[in-house]
Amino acid sequence: MALTRPAVAGPGAGAAWRLHAVLARSRANGPGARFTVWVQGCSLGCPGCFNPTTHPAGADPVPVRETVAAALAERPGIDGVTLTGGEPLQQPAAVAEFCAAIRAAGDLGIIVLTGYDRAEIEADPGRRAAVADADLVIAGRYERHRHLGTGLRGSTNKAYWARTGRYRPADLAAVPETEIVIGAHGEVTVTGMAAAPALRRALAAGRPR
Repeated sequence: MALTRPAVAGPGAGAAWRLHAVLARSRANGPGARFTVWVQGCSLGCPGCFNPTTHPAGADPVPVRETVAAALAERPGIDGVTLTGGEPLQQPAAVAEFCAAIRAAGDLGIIVLTGYDRAEIEADPGRRAAVADADLVIAGRYERHRHLGTGLRGSTNKAYWARTGRYRPADLAAVPETEIVIGAHGEVTVTGMAAAPALRRALAAGRPR
């Protein structure tokens, strides 16, 4: 699933955010089936990042309330939501609003993947508020020479910051490393920590292998 109709939020409509993609149900972005949001925009510039198309900030804003409604519409078929990117914490007000709404609505788990480390998050009021309702934050820059690609960690320096007891290391170790999703209209999404760049390029060119 993708939000194909970007819209500009009107007065009093709450926060809006720039999105790269939304996948209604993924199993490679956290334990269980997850509503996964890739935000658009990241200025951290980690060498070797495998999602470079999410780095430019240019994208039409989508009201957060629309993404919340889309996520909640997937219940009871999902176990939680995952925010990744791009860099979610460069849109902290929108992330805070989204996570608070998901938390208030029920029992869905919340995971946030970020390139900021825990100290950087705790030192900034906006970033700190953004993860206030998260169950788990996976924090730290991607370091190519420490590449890992399992357990939702792109590199070994990235740390689990468990803010609740919902997720255990064993839960994260069981997450599939790669996932290929074929949509209702034949569109192909390749996701996961170990999704090889060569496979992504081949699929994009219509030459799966």
